[in-house]
Amino acid sequence: MKQPSALSALVEALRVLPGVGPKSAQRMAVHLMQHDREGAERLGRSLLFATEHLQHCEKCNTFTEAQICEVCSDEERDPTLLCVVETPADQIMLEQTMTYRGLYFVLMGRLSPLDGIGPKEIHFDRLVRRASDGVVKEVVLATNFTNEGEATAHYLGQTLKARGLAVTRLARGVPVGGELEYVDAGTIARAMLDRRTM
Repeated sequence: MKQPSALSALVEALRVLPGVGPKSAQRMAVHLMQHDREGAERLGRSLLFATEHLQHCEKCNTFTEAQICEVCSDEERDPTLLCVVETPADQIMLEQTMTYRGLYFVLMGRLSPLDGIGPKEIHFDRLVRRASDGVVKEVVLATNFTNEGEATAHYLGQTLKARGLAVTRLARGVPVGGELEYVDAGTIARAMLDRRTM
């Protein structure tokens, strides 16, 4: 039996989510249509609202509804510390530890030459400008401990050290191959407190 085109379109739309394959997308679509149409409508409205209202912070590149995000606008933050993360989800996890009071730069990815992701795609020039503003003294590299995350940290670290900045890396409390988004706040807090010079 061929499914209705509207259901097929919903299944395909759900497949863009990370970790969602065809069967999972099919189950989600059928569940929403069969058991939770109100939830489906709320999801649709929320997605539309987010795509219309979220933009990148002019300073740190994270998601925000304003030109400058809440963290960058907070005058209580230490502007001499700049923590570099791969994604807004990583930034949120670090914030939940309540151990870091500096500012951020969100790469929106990591170096992956095989996937065509180079320095331009991770906003490398913007990061260098931000880190070289004369205020930043230490850059904390909080990229994930995956091969690509390590390569990104190495590349960024070498470039930023050459500009006279102190560069540190999160300590290895985070498991090798682990992504910050999936690590508990206590482990991230320990890694932040035990960061090391590169």
